[in-house]
Amino acid sequence: MKKIYVCSALRGDIDENIQKARVYCEYVAKEHGHIPIAPHIYFTQFLDDNNDSEREFGINAGLSLLLECDELWYFGDQISRGM
Repeated sequence: MKKIYVCSALRGDIDENIQKARVYCEYVAKEHGHIPIAPHIYFTQFLDDNNDSEREFGINAGLSLLLECDELWYFGDQISRGM
């Protein structure tokens, strides 16, 4: 199975954006049969995006995961700074 890095916004309405990312992951998994990799869903469970050092760790960890993915799929209508 392909691993797909799900790239979508987090900042702004974080709860709404995480919910959107869940929908994107469902689309990747159920419609295409690929493994969705969405670190912004997982990392927000224990990292504070408003804390600069934790945000930087999350971005760098996400980039590390991206190296293991087959493709990056972008979702949304604009690209945020962290994407």
